[in-house]
Amino acid sequence: MAELEIHHESEHAIDPTGQSVGVLAALLAVLLAIVSISSHRTHTAAIIHKANANDSWQHYQSSRIKYHNLELGENLLAVIGVKNEASDKMLADYSAQMKKYQKQQDDISAEAQKAQDEAEGDERRALRYDLGEGMLEIGLVLSSLYFISRKKMFPVLGVIAGLAGVILAATGLLV
Repeated sequence: MAELEIHHESEHAIDPTGQSVGVLAALLAVLLAIVSISSHRTHTAAIIHKANANDSWQHYQSSRIKYHNLELGENLLAVIGVKNEASDKMLADYSAQMKKYQKQQDDISAEAQKAQDEAEGDERRALRYDLGEGMLEIGLVLSSLYFISRKKMFPVLGVIAGLAGVILAATGLLV
């Protein structure tokens, strides 16, 4: 019986540059995955902080309405002009509640501003991650073009774009 020989393309010529470019592409893909996950998590954090800020501002607004209602009660008592023990007690109660709501408004306002600032910081950080992600994607595509063209220029451009992507993403950690 005759032997059947199966020849593989890889037996003829091993492309060391192709192997290096393959490792480079894999490294860029891993970095891209890390930056993409960081970007998505940061966008989610920004949305959560923005929602918390909105909730706090709504709470602030409801506290302002309660405060305004107390002012209205004081004004009505002043317009009616009733001066007795019950009206004095109501005015004292209104005054105590107004102080409580004023302090509450200050606390809520500070909390809302803090959440809003955190959301804005997250959005700035996410932008850096997005830009880094884009550059890493460009680097991965450029590096992969080597396998079509066999031109070493593409992996070089891929490394440059990849480094730019890593640097941009890293600046997101500093914001």
